[in-house]
Amino acid sequence: MPLSDNKIRNPGLGEKPNKVSDFERLFILVKTSGSKSWRFKFRTNGQEKLLVIRAR
Repeated sequence: MPLSDNKIRNPGLGEKPNKVSDFERLFILVKTSGSKSWRFKFRTNGQEKLLVIRAR
């Protein structure tokens, strides 16, 4: 399911980091402090990589 604007703005905080993802490899990691970062998993030459973009 694609990420909606409502899911991105109000992901909910918990005791553990919360991962809100779409059906592909893109997701937002919400830390317990409330900070958010976009993350994208991909493979290059058989190795898994993670691209992180911090949101303010």
